[in-house]
Amino acid sequence: MANNKTLCFICNEEKITYPCKGCLKEFCLMDLTEHRQILNNELHLIINEYNEFKQTMDEQKQNPQNDSLIKQIDQWEIKSIEIIQQKAQEYREIIIESSQTCINDIEMKLNDLSEQIKQFQKENEFNEINLNYLRNQLMKIAQELNNPSKISIQQDSQSLINDISVILLKKPKWDKWKQNAITVAGGNGEGQQLNQLNGPLGVFIDTKKNIFIADHYNHRIVEWKHNAKEGQIIAGANGQGHRMDQLDRPTDVIVDQQSRSTIIADFGNRRVIQWLNQNQQILIHNIDCSRLAMDKHGFLYVNDYKKNEVRRWKMGEYNNDGIVVAGGNGNGNQLNQLNNPTYIFVDGDQSIYVTDRDNDRVMKWRKGAEEGIVVAGGNGKGGNLNQLSLPTGMFVDDLGQIYVTDVGNDRVTRWCEGKEEGEIVVGGNGEGNQSNQLNGPMDLSFDDEENLYVADYFNHRIEKYELIL
Repeated sequence: MANNKTLCFICNEEKITYPCKGCLKEFCLMDLTEHRQILNNELHLIINEYNEFKQTMDEQKQNPQNDSLIKQIDQWEIKSIEIIQQKAQEYREIIIESSQTCINDIEMKLNDLSEQIKQFQKENEFNEINLNYLRNQLMKIAQELNNPSKISIQQDSQSLINDISVILLKKPKWDKWKQNAITVAGGNGEGQQLNQLNGPLGVFIDTKKNIFIADHYNHRIVEWKHNAKEGQIIAGANGQGHRMDQLDRPTDVIVDQQSRSTIIADFGNRRVIQWLNQNQQILIHNIDCSRLAMDKHGFLYVNDYKKNEVRRWKMGEYNNDGIVVAGGNGNGNQLNQLNNPTYIFVDGDQSIYVTDRDNDRVMKWRKGAEEGIVVAGGNGKGGNLNQLSLPTGMFVDDLGQIYVTDVGNDRVTRWCEGKEEGEIVVGGNGEGNQSNQLNGPMDLSFDDEENLYVADYFNHRIEKYELIL
């Protein structure tokens, strides 16, 4: 007879066994009976647990106020009222103290100004420059008193209880730069030698302080290594033309520092072209472009100065017409219009800043907005601090301060959104070629140490203004 005995899981002896479908183990008859008893005991435990839970639920149903969560809410209510009262008193004291500090600070500045006025009166030696200085100082002090914007109330509307906090706004970091620049590229007269430039329009500074320049009338892009005495041609070394290896009056350049590719606004050929290791690819055809920008997400922004608009493309998807993100409503000076848009800057929120050149203003278009807001200029062409004259290059720092190359006034000015006027950063000393002068500043950029670079178009040079630490 065939041996039909197997090992029992419990006694581990060879016997005639019976399987348990629940655990898939084999048991002899005696151990199977014991196994079934264990299962019965576990069932009774589950029944007891069920009955206890049912009783607890019935009790809570009859008296919901005894719920532990309700008690926690009651405690939270008491403590929240105490915290709100404490915070309200704390913030009152902060505002009173801050206001007094502000007034004391203004009073000290006023006293200093008074001493200077007395000195001028005593010596009886002053001229228009001295009077303008005194007038400007008094205006600044008056603005501090009339615009006490250092304190605001910020409410957190996301909380169940609208928690408030007093935000002491830091004064903008009004950095200063040395007024005498260092020439770091070109500066050897108009020409096409490697140590010369001919109408530099666009400038880009990489993380190693290398300078990339759209050398407009030399029909090339040149790179000047940090502290180099001459540049090297990285695109368009084959003269003016429309071949793939040629450029025609390039106006702007950006460098994708990950791929080390160079993207160029090839103005005369009405195209945006990419150069990578001397290989060329046309990204966008038939567009009257002169300026480019790229945001942190890899979107490419291109102006069309004839259609008075800025369009956006996703990197690698250039087989469409892009999306209009600023302008696109014809030539004009309304808030939804542009008039010869030039340089573009895109911040971390994908807000687009555009120098609206022939409207003498800088516009900001928030992501998805149907119209922009004026953030610099917009008061007609002129040389006052609330005006611009043919603005071109532009940069926005982390504090939202807007730097603009003011071509018609041969200066760079800085504006803070919401303010009536800007201030002169560099230049403003008349048209010229001295180290403290500019002649048609077109573009600007900063390196990692906040040194300022300006493309000085008619002087055929790139000027570096060092930050005063």
